Amino acid sequence: MTIEAINEQLLRAIGVGVALLDRQTLQFGFRNDTFEEWFSDETQPAQLQQLFPDLDVSAMQENLTGSGRYASEIRFKKKRRTLVIALDFTAADEDVLVLVCQNITRIKELESMIDSYSMMVERNTREIKREKEQVEKLLLNIMPRSVYEEFKTFGVVTPQMYDPVSVLMLDFVGFTDMVASQDPSVTVTELNDIYSAFDRIGEQFGCERIKTIGDAYITVTGLPDPTPDHAKAIANTAIRFVRYLTRRNLSHPHQWQCRIGLSTGSVVGSVVGIQKYVYDIFGPAVNLASRLQEFSEPMQITVQDDVATVLKDQFDLENVGARTIRGFSKQDVWRLSDSN
Repeated sequence: MTIEAINEQLLRAIGVGVALLDRQTLQFGFRNDTFEEWFSDETQPAQLQQLFPDLDVSAMQENLTGSGRYASEIRFKKKRRTLVIALDFTAADEDVLVLVCQNITRIKELESMIDSYSMMVERNTREIKREKEQVEKLLLNIMPRSVYEEFKTFGVVTPQMYDPVSVLMLDFVGFTDMVASQDPSVTVTELNDIYSAFDRIGEQFGCERIKTIGDAYITVTGLPDPTPDHAKAIANTAIRFVRYLTRRNLSHPHQWQCRIGLSTGSVVGSVVGIQKYVYDIFGPAVNLASRLQEFSEPMQITVQDDVATVLKDQFDLENVGARTIRGFSKQDVWRLSDSN
């Protein structure tokens, strides 16, 4: 077997089409079997431009003159399938141009698949990131950031004792009757507006809203980071809650009235539950705030004696006498008023 025959078999084996052209006229002088198989038809074009009408011949000639090489790609239909062929022109000498063609259809298909997969991965990554942000936002609504970071890192939250803190317990007057007499969607919408306003007010004074239970709203200062003036902050928050509701009632048909209790002391904070977990606080300060709220008249704030001692020089306080508080010893309670 001659060298030429061996080369021809090798070229066919690796699926490469080869053609020789006259460099001046761009007429074909030789085409191997693979080339003929890809590009043969009834007309058998003898010139390059006739076979590849979309080829930029001017650019090809310019590159061949400069570097001696030119590469391009073409697409064409072959038995209901679109083939992609890479063209590589090389100037052998002043008269002969060598054209090597390689079928890169599969490569292009794989590239397209990779691009599609990359786009899908990128899209899924964005969706996962968005869902993660939504989960984080939800968790930050039910627990302090430091607690969330611990939960995210370790999967559990170690119960912490916080002492001292100040607790605000708020309850709405006549809420049960309101729910029974009003459209539920209206009640929920108004409650959402009010709680959102309470959150904004509390944030101004460093409060951490713990939870809402129907018409009960619980927030605390001094948690998770110690706050030296936690009693003052919770008092300012309570006053502005009442002030907000008073102003809101002037322009709304339904009159929302609240009772508020303020206390100070120690609490334990932790995440409770396994599947439906929630951050909560427990302890004497929580229980006392709840009891004091029961002593309040509508739109009034009741304060324990220890809190009043701290606040008496800065706020308008009225001693309403000693009261027997369920679960606690008998002690003086005070009424905190808005001096403005």
